[in-house]
Amino acid sequence: MRIGVLTGGGDCPGLNAVIHAAVKKGIIHYGDQFVGFLEGWRGVLENKTVPLTLEKVDGILEKGGTILRTSRTNVRKIEGGIEKCVQVLRANKLDALIAIGGDDTQSVTNALIQAGVPGVGVPKTIDNDLNGTDVCFGFDTAVMIATEAVDRLHTTAESHERVIVCEVMGRDAGWIALTAGVAGGAHVVLVPEKPIDLEHVCAILKHNYDHGKKYGIVVVAEGAKLPDSGAQATKGNKVDSFGHAQLSGIGEHLAEEIEKKTGYETRSVNLGHTQRGGTPTAYDRMLATRYGLAAIDLVHQGKFGRLVVLRGTKIEDIPLAEAIAKNRTVDDSFLEIISGLEPKL
Repeated sequence: MRIGVLTGGGDCPGLNAVIHAAVKKGIIHYGDQFVGFLEGWRGVLENKTVPLTLEKVDGILEKGGTILRTSRTNVRKIEGGIEKCVQVLRANKLDALIAIGGDDTQSVTNALIQAGVPGVGVPKTIDNDLNGTDVCFGFDTAVMIATEAVDRLHTTAESHERVIVCEVMGRDAGWIALTAGVAGGAHVVLVPEKPIDLEHVCAILKHNYDHGKKYGIVVVAEGAKLPDSGAQATKGNKVDSFGHAQLSGIGEHLAEEIEKKTGYETRSVNLGHTQRGGTPTAYDRMLATRYGLAAIDLVHQGKFGRLVVLRGTKIEDIPLAEAIAKNRTVDDSFLEIISGLEPKL
């Protein structure tokens, strides 16, 4: 078979491991040929391709980013975009397409499948918010980076008797903030799923100071709602092609408000794209490899319109439409972890 591969949306540790696994098994076990589309769906629109051979994917397993590069291109909002993609894919004489990406990327995959393109999806988002799968590759790496940062913030905050607010990624789901905050021993963890009670936050920090711990660490997801307006903090008014604003500033805003209300010197740190960069952890390399192997098997089983997912410890598959129907957010059982670690006030 002749198979196309692309990576869409934000870059993510483990993307190259998926490509490596799918191409290697496809060539060695099935005798496939592979065409890589550069820059995500934009590469499909513009027919920007590169051959994916064993030599091309050799040594990419441990590398961060994506050798195919990526973009946030929403072909559904481009007049004739879906039709153009179908034409390009057919012109490349493809038997199937493997799209690696989150809900935005997979919404385009699903639209192309509806238009007759035989395709399968691989879930990718460091936010870990794609519905139907327990874990997305890249999440573990992002959490490890964020946790290390929180660990380091403890010593500098304690030395200066400061409060430090650490802003991490998480647009609509607080999985990174929850996991890194709890693992890093943060005193306050704030997520998009729960409104911020600033008085409660300040009360916890005052409790610390009153009981000898004269510093505080607050971890907040970028998509957490501003306590005064209930809106998300954004950088400018621009939105991407999928309608997403660039989130940034909740950490800085909270630091200012905490200092006003408590009198404690408060600083903010935004980890930003450091959470995306660098080499993937061993866990993410293994999970991404399993996803890549499963994706090429789905293609040869003719199970198109499906997304490979992790359920418990097993790799399974679900309809793409189910995966993009809603976000996987932090539920009450996980929110109870946060409240269970807070002091009784």
